Amino acid sequence: MKQVGWRIALITTVPPVAAALVPTLRELGHDPVAIISARRRQPAPPGREPMGDETAPPGLDVLLAHDKWSVEPLLRASRPDLALCWGFPWRIPQAALDVPPLGSINCHPALLPRHRGPIPLAWAFRDGDAQFGVSWHRMDSELDTGPILAQAPVPMLDDDYGIDVVGPRMGAVALSLLLQVFARIAAGDPGDAQPTEGVTWAGHFGDDYATVDWSQPARRIHDQVRAWAFTFGLSPVVGPIGELDGQRVRLVRTSLTDPGEGARKVEAGDGPLWIVEAEPLD
Repeated sequence: MKQVGWRIALITTVPPVAAALVPTLRELGHDPVAIISARRRQPAPPGREPMGDETAPPGLDVLLAHDKWSVEPLLRASRPDLALCWGFPWRIPQAALDVPPLGSINCHPALLPRHRGPIPLAWAFRDGDAQFGVSWHRMDSELDTGPILAQAPVPMLDDDYGIDVVGPRMGAVALSLLLQVFARIAAGDPGDAQPTEGVTWAGHFGDDYATVDWSQPARRIHDQVRAWAFTFGLSPVVGPIGELDGQRVRLVRTSLTDPGEGARKVEAGDGPLWIVEAEPLD
């Protein structure tokens, strides 16, 4: 199929993603026809508004799936040539992925096969990566395993903290790859199989990463704090927790350099670290 005026269904729960994708797709000559989102089973984390009529781009219907099995009929009703997924909480059944004649693609915020799974940005910090990454891949019945259509690294900065800071940079790189992605799809290119080496899983954090060890290097602690900022409140445990003056606190934000008034200086294993924000737990 030529790359002219495809009907594209967006599968996302993230309003800023839809807001960025819709004008880009239209500029490339395509027609976003609907947004398929997931009905939330619990309130959205602070700062993350759910997808709905008030947060979606104007002129697009928002179709709420109540479970992964309802994605297929919603896609059939939208009659897309291509489904584009970016920020969706469920593994979508193969029957749904097969509905669009051009297939279904996903944007994953990591250089696959590294950091497959739900919180790849958090694991980039946890593992001390030097950079982030973006991968567009064809979707299959597994999670983040399909053939790669395009990838690019994204710089990681010392003061990167939270999706509001990192998200726009990741998004800009992802959008810049779409022309290449669509060209490969139009040519019938199946994509490049992911390597079998270098596979890692970015699963939710547990107790083993919830406690701060002040004897660790400052950067490692700083990365631990930043990693937890990208769990979006979905972890089954609370973290990272440290002890200051005999009081347990959850570290919210730290800095490797003195940010100025209000920050508290503490000594890590190899030098100072500044606590910018912390919440008492006791």
